[in-house]
Amino acid sequence: MVGQRNLGLVAAAATLLAAAPLSAIFERWTWLIQSALAVAVVAGVAALARALRAPLWGQVLAMLAGLTLALTWLFPGGTELLAFLPTPETFSHFRALIGGSVQDMRSYGVEVPDTDPLLFITVLGVGSVAVVVDVLAVGLRRPALAGLPMLAIYSVPVAVYVDSVPAVPFVIGAAGYLWLLVADNVDRVRRFGRRFTGDGRDVDVWEASPLAAAGRRLAAVGVAVAVLLPLAVPGMTGGLLDSLSNSGNGNGTGRAGQGGTPGRIDLFATLRGQLNQSEVADLVKVTTSEPDPFYLRFGVADELRPEGFQVRNPTGRPINRDLPDPSERTTGGVQRNRYQATVEVTKNLAMPLMPVYAEPVQVEDLNGNWLYDQNLQIVFSNRENSRSKKYTFDYVRSTYTPAALRGAASLPADHPVRRQQTATPVVPEVEELVKQLVQGKNTDYDRVRAIYDYFSSDNGFSYRLSTEEGSSGQDIVDFLTNKVGFCQQYAAAMAWLVRAAGIPARVAFGFTNGSNRTGDTYTLTNRNLHAWTEVYFNGMGWVPFDATPAYGVTGSTRSAWAPDTDAPEPTTPEAGTPTTPEDTEASAGPTGPDAADQDTDSGLAVGAGTPTEQAPVWPWWAAAALVVLLLLAVPALRRMALRRRRGRPTAAVVTASSPEVGAAAATGPRMVVLGADADRARADAHAAWDELLDTLVDFRVRVDRTETPRATADRLAGDTLTEHPDAAGAVRLLGRAEERARYARDPLTGEALTPALRAVRGALAETADRRTRLLAAVLPPSVLLRWRIAVADASARLVSANSRARYRLLRWSPRRLLADRAAR
Repeated sequence: MVGQRNLGLVAAAATLLAAAPLSAIFERWTWLIQSALAVAVVAGVAALARALRAPLWGQVLAMLAGLTLALTWLFPGGTELLAFLPTPETFSHFRALIGGSVQDMRSYGVEVPDTDPLLFITVLGVGSVAVVVDVLAVGLRRPALAGLPMLAIYSVPVAVYVDSVPAVPFVIGAAGYLWLLVADNVDRVRRFGRRFTGDGRDVDVWEASPLAAAGRRLAAVGVAVAVLLPLAVPGMTGGLLDSLSNSGNGNGTGRAGQGGTPGRIDLFATLRGQLNQSEVADLVKVTTSEPDPFYLRFGVADELRPEGFQVRNPTGRPINRDLPDPSERTTGGVQRNRYQATVEVTKNLAMPLMPVYAEPVQVEDLNGNWLYDQNLQIVFSNRENSRSKKYTFDYVRSTYTPAALRGAASLPADHPVRRQQTATPVVPEVEELVKQLVQGKNTDYDRVRAIYDYFSSDNGFSYRLSTEEGSSGQDIVDFLTNKVGFCQQYAAAMAWLVRAAGIPARVAFGFTNGSNRTGDTYTLTNRNLHAWTEVYFNGMGWVPFDATPAYGVTGSTRSAWAPDTDAPEPTTPEAGTPTTPEDTEASAGPTGPDAADQDTDSGLAVGAGTPTEQAPVWPWWAAAALVVLLLLAVPALRRMALRRRRGRPTAAVVTASSPEVGAAAATGPRMVVLGADADRARADAHAAWDELLDTLVDFRVRVDRTETPRATADRLAGDTLTEHPDAAGAVRLLGRAEERARYARDPLTGEALTPALRAVRGALAETADRRTRLLAAVLPPSVLLRWRIAVADASARLVSANSRARYRLLRWSPRRLLADRAAR
């Protein structure tokens, strides 16, 4: 029974180790904690059922019941009894979670967030595998077959992971499976009874046999081959080899991307991080037939929460199929022209989003793994990234007249876009501001222009490198109060205000045209990353508005329906007024510290809540070196503290002064010792002797704990300190003081023990070699020895306490209690 109990625990642990590859799917480790709790309950219930000698079918029912209780406690539906007893409504809740997991699996790509449906299906699967593994390994004694359900767990990340599953989780799962096989083999050997060696000794512990050793070596070689062979065969993997060969530009670690899927990428954080880079990195090269193109876009954030705009998971159809052509629609006041562009993404940009101009109609050189979301107008993939991709596409550029936008009717209240894209958190300050801005405006375009024109220098808004902290507790209110920010704040704030006015709006991300242009080719860098606002007009679609001050953005583009609000009014010089070069330069715009090249957009989302000013960043190796130095200094500091504490005298000597006559009077009164505290004198002697022994250990001098203090002092004086008579006398003094403190009624008082210790230490340092002196100063052997003894004692106490606890638990074993009752 003991062997089955141990094998059951090993089976539970092996199941958790086999679930290690699931770490490649989830963003966080919540699944592991919940799975461990469920597996622990299953293992505990199985052990209890076997202790009660339940049949195999009873053990299976008990484990399933335990798994149900664990799931009820981990994923409550609000109708449970005593927080873990399920009710019929609980199983309805479980069915809803299973249905939600199907939807989440369609919506999310790896790595997925911690949603209740996905966590429930994961814990349910791992717990079920734990039940099957326990039945096969313990109940049926077929541990080799237990590898099949464990392999089923590993097949999940293999099927859904973008690249090859990392090798480390596979090694961990294989180690768990081998552990299960070894534990079963040991239990089978022990079932033969007590074993004896050839010389008659009985062996009650497991010993390795040549056959078992050969099996372990074969298993280790098999795991190594299973891990290394896919890395060596071309086409079988793209994860580990790519990460080794690309030197930091692997999936998910590119300079401008986070890897994975659009559902888990923080576009605001990515934009902020890239614009804060001190170095300029080329990200995209685009060649277009359009003379003056708008921004090259790659992402959209359209879900507004109290903390700011978030990215919604896109859905779409393969990009290599037919795409909708907006040029087929004719709308008055809207001009749609078709152009062609070729984009070449550098190895510095690794994102699951592909840069394209708005409204692509035909794409070449991209496979079916890339999808197009018609609503978000983005190209994305759940299985690839954009690094080193080159592709050509046709797109439609739509331009609008203010009159056409002003003539667009408002969306009906039940329109899906209006219902989804106008929801805003309740912020009274924002609602009051929007009410003032749109007062008297009769059309959607006039309301949008009133909000757009509000973000101008005439109203106090400016573009600066650093932001100012607020005190409202809400970032949108702080920005509207301080009126200082970056492109993210302007884009998100305008979208928020437009939504508050009842008009759909969202934030778009992409690249400005920059300043590096050669013919029809633009080279875009991380400094050209940008964010702007898009507003939905009935019958026309999403129309871009860029509220960020144009002087702060290199390659900024303005349109007839959204002009530069900070541009100076055109003036005609009076007749006879000369035009100077200084005037011409001044009319071109600001060239001071707020110019685009000096005031780089470092990016911050409204609601991100982090200041953009960065403190000096220390290199990692400097921090590591500092930690190592601190750790190395701990023994020396401990030794210095001990020496200082022992060298501080504690004996209280009572003195009195008596006058002197003659020449002696000039030196002051004579001190006469009247008495001393015997206990403190003994403490001083013991402290001095302990310091002497530690000094001997530090300088590699033999210490014999069986010697008397006088014998030790005589040995040192006659052998080690023969060339230092002062030190020999000092060590005899220390020996005499310790001897009196141990055995005499009255201890030795009135002697200076601290100077004697210094003399002995100095003499030992002179006789020792350089290495011994260095170790005595930096890594004192006496301190290290004391720590080793303390660790050994603590380990012995822990083992003893564990043995006592195990003995007490065995006394209350259900099997023993039942056996005793049967005997009575």
